[in-house]
Amino acid sequence: MVEITKTIKCKLIGLTRRKLELLNREYDNFQHFLKTGENRGVYSATRQQGKRTYRKIDPNREYPLVIRKDLMDIRKTDNKLAKYWARIPIHGVRGGVKVALAHQPFSFEEWEICGSKLVRRNGEFFLHVTVKKKVELRCSSIMAIDVGARWVGVSVAPHRSKPKFYGKRVREVRGKYFRLRRKLGRAKKLLAIKKIGHKELRIVNDELHKIAKDIVDEAEKHNAIIAIGNLNGVRNNKGKKANRKVNSMPFYRLKEYIKYKALERGIAVIEVPEFNTSKQCSRCGSMNTKRPSQGLFICLDCGYRINADVNGAKNILKRAQGYMLWAGAVVTRPGGERSILNHTPQPPLTGLHGGSPRLKSGEEVTSRLQRRRVLRLPPLRPRSHARRSPRSL
Repeated sequence: MVEITKTIKCKLIGLTRRKLELLNREYDNFQHFLKTGENRGVYSATRQQGKRTYRKIDPNREYPLVIRKDLMDIRKTDNKLAKYWARIPIHGVRGGVKVALAHQPFSFEEWEICGSKLVRRNGEFFLHVTVKKKVELRCSSIMAIDVGARWVGVSVAPHRSKPKFYGKRVREVRGKYFRLRRKLGRAKKLLAIKKIGHKELRIVNDELHKIAKDIVDEAEKHNAIIAIGNLNGVRNNKGKKANRKVNSMPFYRLKEYIKYKALERGIAVIEVPEFNTSKQCSRCGSMNTKRPSQGLFICLDCGYRINADVNGAKNILKRAQGYMLWAGAVVTRPGGERSILNHTPQPPLTGLHGGSPRLKSGEEVTSRLQRRRVLRLPPLRPRSHARRSPRSL
């Protein structure tokens, strides 16, 4: 069982003038208390939680109002305005203020509600509710995801013969708004640039959620682990045009969306180092390869010709299978062989070209310490790299 935590952001809707006045008063008094220590009227539990949460205070910053776990009450109703209503504790108001949460496809009944935060932005209030629950991880296969400049993600899996390409729409949207921003920038229309930036972000986020949902749905259907390439080193200096395309791809956001959607359904996600996955042949393992273009991969030893992103995804799949076998995972290999998974760790720390892990296992370290105790040797001490001073004669 694994405990997962997520934060649900809910907009408060249908606020009357009186409710809005009470929320603003509590929020402003909370800011004054944090910055000066003077209590102008803040709910006592909120003051205590604020002291624990915010240790260092910036006088120029506005801090969200912290609501303690035992005071956060969210209930499902048949009200036409909203499905869920929350109670916000307010100083001097018995029972607090009941507010409506904007509709969203989330069931609070299936989760344990933890502490929450009330955020004010541009005169509107948002409730950030932290929830958690325990899920059981399961796996019998692996799906590998490779990220790149042309495609946000390319997936391969043993249960299908053809790869899947994700991110064509994201690439088109990024390119369109880049050209539009450049045109507006030359015309000095800064406000218009800001507006289209928000629109671009909404479209890209929507596409990323769809991609992550499609990947997680397939993994759930085939009871598979998701192995995604570790993004360290992806944004290298490859020229002005290539850097713009690579840096505009939202790799990290896609990875986070896949993680939280997968963990909700009990699907494990592991990160696999991408070192040399784009240079190594996925068929024979040779490094004697070349890429005449961005999308073509050719092995000079075995003559293997394939899409470069698909080759990278296949290498990630092989490495993930190796890590699962090292950990003892229940993973079905292409030949139908199976092995046992005791846990789902991240890949071990190995050298660049494989080899044994650099860290010793717990059993090895324990047995070493026991041998020293039996032989009554002095305890192990960390070696000091400082040069010893010569003894005085």
